[in-house]
Amino acid sequence: MNKETKFVSADEAVKHIVSHSRVFIHGSAATPLQLVKALLNRKSELKDVELVSISTLGIDLNDETLGDHFYINSLFVSESVRKAVNADRGDYVPVFLSEIPKLFNDGFLPLDVALLHVSTPDKHGYVSLGTSIDVARAAVTQAKIIIAQINPNMPRTHGDAFIPLSMIDYAVEVNDNLPEVFYGEGSDEACAMIGRNVAALVEDGATLQMGIGTIPDNVLKNLGSHRNLGIHTEMFSDGVIPLIKSGVINNSMKKIVNGYCVTGFLIGSKKLYDFVDDNPIVKCLDISYVNDPRVISLNSKVTAINSAIEIDLTGQVCADSIGTYQYSGIGGQMDFIRGAALSEGGKPIIALPSRTAKGLSRIVPYIKQGGGVVTTRGHIHWVVTEYGAVNLYGKNMEQRARMLASIAHPEDRESLEKAAFERFGRI
Repeated sequence: MNKETKFVSADEAVKHIVSHSRVFIHGSAATPLQLVKALLNRKSELKDVELVSISTLGIDLNDETLGDHFYINSLFVSESVRKAVNADRGDYVPVFLSEIPKLFNDGFLPLDVALLHVSTPDKHGYVSLGTSIDVARAAVTQAKIIIAQINPNMPRTHGDAFIPLSMIDYAVEVNDNLPEVFYGEGSDEACAMIGRNVAALVEDGATLQMGIGTIPDNVLKNLGSHRNLGIHTEMFSDGVIPLIKSGVINNSMKKIVNGYCVTGFLIGSKKLYDFVDDNPIVKCLDISYVNDPRVISLNSKVTAINSAIEIDLTGQVCADSIGTYQYSGIGGQMDFIRGAALSEGGKPIIALPSRTAKGLSRIVPYIKQGGGVVTTRGHIHWVVTEYGAVNLYGKNMEQRARMLASIAHPEDRESLEKAAFERFGRI
């Protein structure tokens, strides 16, 4: 029997959260800002409320005064929680993005409350999870109490996005613009060169996965002359829009969900949110399906484009930490690196600038002490910098060191070659 949804204020809605609860927060552009702010305003009344989320936007949970009241148990570390996670006010759960729903569904992280941000209901009484289906779909089905912002500005995405309004216990009506992110703004000449180098590896008929940031955006800018590309990715942003409109991306060669762009979540500008609103060509699906390497591999020529913080001379990729400092998370990198490797004609790619903003080499003799290996040297294939592209698959340790040194910054190559000689005896 369906329950009746109660329409209340944000302050009233969050009164149903009690101390020692575990609360899921809808993420990315769907972060329910009014609900989270109302909850934080109750901090003096609460103790040891555990907040669980992937990336959140538009809210700062690093405030030291939240200490005894809220604990951040992050499934992917973003700027909004990074200081808390690296202090004593939070921690990080290392997990593949594809397996986060399993944490909820199988009781590893039982949820007391889910805070959501959804569209207005349609004539059939269904709301859409909008820009972030990803892990939210599982959270909705498992949380004991569902509290949601209902916003006419949240796009109605298709796929696994729809839930009946009757699933929501307490609803808060808002009229807020969604957070916007412009990935093209941080681009520089190195990123532009990387974009061209990666685009040269993309074949006609490929199915694309793009990670987050300026590098994927630059890759997309260089695909205008390609044909019959498809999208099966954990997320996408504005960069795909002109390629879809021009017909470069038509999903005609995909073997699964043929004819549709498949994604788990969306982050970008209002232009993107307007584009996906009620757009049947875009299917937003549960991340346990989107990021399942077995599913990914069913498409041919899967080209997975991900980045890294640093990579050592044997091909170990650190993508989530700087030494012991937790910077981000495993996310979907390994899901797609493995899925692309198993795809017929697939290309798993790690693309990164040769140097950091401070001028330090990202290609290093050893991963920093305490750093996490996200992609192992057994999984690595293509590595791309602004100085070229190399395929490490099937290469021995000495060969890898030589190849990686060849695409490092020219001023760093001699020291890397010396380090390789000291380790392997020749180079």
